[in-house]
Amino acid sequence: MRTENSKLKTQNCPLLPSFFMVIYLSGEVDEEARLDEMTPRQIVAQLDKHVVGQHAAKRAVAIALRNRVRRQKLDPDMAADVMPKNIIMIGSTGVGKTEIARRLARMSNSPFLKVEASKFTEVGYVGRDVESMIRDLTEIAVDMTRAEKIDEITDKAELNVEERILDLLLPPPKSAAPLYDFTEADRDDAEESESLAAPDTTTTRRDDQQQRTREKLRTQLREGKLDNRIVEMEVREKSFPTIEVAGPQGIEEMGINMKDMLGNLFQGRTKRRRMRVDEAIEYLMQEEEERLIDMDTVARTALERVESAGIIFLDEIDKIAGRESGGGGPDVSREGVQRDILPIVEGTTVNTRYGMVRTDHILFIAAGAFHVSKPSDLIPELQGRFPIRVELESLSLEDFKRILTEPKNSLVKQYRALLATEGIELGFTEDGIDSIARFAVRVNQQTEDIGARRLHTIMEKVLDEISFAGPDLEPKQQEIDAAYVTRTLADIVKDQDLSRYVL
Repeated sequence: MRTENSKLKTQNCPLLPSFFMVIYLSGEVDEEARLDEMTPRQIVAQLDKHVVGQHAAKRAVAIALRNRVRRQKLDPDMAADVMPKNIIMIGSTGVGKTEIARRLARMSNSPFLKVEASKFTEVGYVGRDVESMIRDLTEIAVDMTRAEKIDEITDKAELNVEERILDLLLPPPKSAAPLYDFTEADRDDAEESESLAAPDTTTTRRDDQQQRTREKLRTQLREGKLDNRIVEMEVREKSFPTIEVAGPQGIEEMGINMKDMLGNLFQGRTKRRRMRVDEAIEYLMQEEEERLIDMDTVARTALERVESAGIIFLDEIDKIAGRESGGGGPDVSREGVQRDILPIVEGTTVNTRYGMVRTDHILFIAAGAFHVSKPSDLIPELQGRFPIRVELESLSLEDFKRILTEPKNSLVKQYRALLATEGIELGFTEDGIDSIARFAVRVNQQTEDIGARRLHTIMEKVLDEISFAGPDLEPKQQEIDAAYVTRTLADIVKDQDLSRYVL
């Protein structure tokens, strides 16, 4: 059975619904390169596959991440006193701040949350509470841990679902016990009962015929031949009443889970429903996962993961950099928010629906352009909690050219793959790449400097006609050279007013 079940995974089998195929963030890293075994130099090399330049920032985050691994190997007494070295990234938009943090989280398979500091308001005012970032991070960790548990119990869940579907297609004799999920004690009792029972040739023949029919249905089920057959089964209603709570914070901010409070009050009722076999398999897979996964264990594991390996990327930190205004009291979106964020970064306990979370060892990576303000405008206490500061360099012409071609999933590779789905072979000449990069630098200089994000708008404009024609385009081989780029962009770039809107 185990061998047959393993074959299901390599076929288009209905027992593996598409929405259960969990793609992990750690899949971005080579399987042989585990983070615990990677040196800072190797971490930087992995980041180089996705982010061009910014070596200083990569070094800083690589060291910070490696220090977390080192801390976990220390004695508990020493590890408790080793605090994370939080980082502030300073650089204009589009130079790679967010991408570095995002790739870092994927490499480490850590709970990662990106949040804008400008979303929060001071306590006492309507808006998001700063503690909500810890609750959101905990939810992410629970989802990650639950997905791991699903992978562990998938084989058993598939077997149980298969037996339940066969019971619906060919109900067993009333005297027979369920054919799935036996314990060893149940199996011993059944064998003892059979040995004591008097032999009945008719019953034995009927059971053999039933078993042969069941195995034929099993084969057809695994081959997908029964997907459209209709079965009738009992399903549990999952409707919840709408409850409005008046208050300055949303219900999720209050740490209250209405489903837990109400228990199974609105889930106890069941009803008969007719559905196709493939739909029934999806529903039963959900039921089996809920039954086999211990959510208490998942919650405990997730809380430990948040406390020891959580990463929060606090973007737009420069938007809250500022002191109290002249005589009108503190600005609720600036210094007040800084003072609320301070205990979270410093180390405190936050109440979540899964339990209390200590924030002492969560790594905070803050980022901001700091065009108007500067890091020294932050309150001194908060500055002291971000001891590492790295300045990201503005992108040059050579950087733009490398961004177009070098990363693992660069823009050029993305557009080639997209258009190849419709039979179009897209080629970029070296002078074509150079021309796109030059236009990006020129527009950034003439209008707002949005860094590498400018390449997205320019590439869309350059390939507008080819993308629109799609499969009707002839010939199928298209080459993007300097002349083609100039022809599609020259008129727009000449009109600076128009370029502000188009590019």
